[in-house]
Amino acid sequence: MSASHKVAIVTGGGTGVGHATSLLLAKQGYDVVVNYSRSRDDAEQTVAEIQKAGRRGLAVQADVADDAACRRMVSDAITTLGPISVLVNCAGTTQFIPFGELDQVSDETWDRLYKVNVVGAFHCARAVRDSMLKAGGGVIINVSSVAAQLGQGSSIPYCCTKAALDNLTVSLARTLAPTIRVNGVAPGFIAGRWTQAGLGDSYERIKTAYEQSLPLKRVCTPEDIAEGILSLILGSVLVTGQTLTVDGGMMISGYQVKFSE
Repeated sequence: MSASHKVAIVTGGGTGVGHATSLLLAKQGYDVVVNYSRSRDDAEQTVAEIQKAGRRGLAVQADVADDAACRRMVSDAITTLGPISVLVNCAGTTQFIPFGELDQVSDETWDRLYKVNVVGAFHCARAVRDSMLKAGGGVIINVSSVAAQLGQGSSIPYCCTKAALDNLTVSLARTLAPTIRVNGVAPGFIAGRWTQAGLGDSYERIKTAYEQSLPLKRVCTPEDIAEGILSLILGSVLVTGQTLTVDGGMMISGYQVKFSE
């Protein structure tokens, strides 16, 4: 990509993987739109760090489940920073529900997770398409999860929506080629605030169990996932429709943790 065409939107860009990705892109010379739904303070702090790195940053509130909000976000981004060259769909949500507790899974849970994790990524990709086409190219990265393949994680709806997101990655890659490349990253267990809040008292037990069982003997950090995302943005221009697993070897370990005891 040319130096004049380096503007990225990172949804959920103020926290976790989104925060790490926003900062890593800024260090690579990108101006970054930091999208948030509720975490305004985190988003504004991330923008301050981007500016400290010498790049322009813009915090924009938008619920990715709302198509009109996504279109406004992209319009504001283009007006302020210029054509969009990279979109990283980091925004996601879940509910921590033990798999065996089927009656705890409501229709509202299914609706919200699907609208954010799948439809939200579609909304954002559709909103940036014209800008990327006019600029002559672009890259979209969808942040998925190994839960899509393992059927193991915070809840059954979460696993299913991430599997649907993987399918969306392939569908968009085929549809938007050859001008726009679309890939995904599937993290394993990520140490940090989001996972800790969801798992509560079980967090240290589960984290330790993974650290002891995984081939690489450590779980992921947000920075690890950001590096995987960057590799798909800056790497081979012949990679599209793929989901890169960044998991410390979780997919090959055969180990299944018990999320509740």
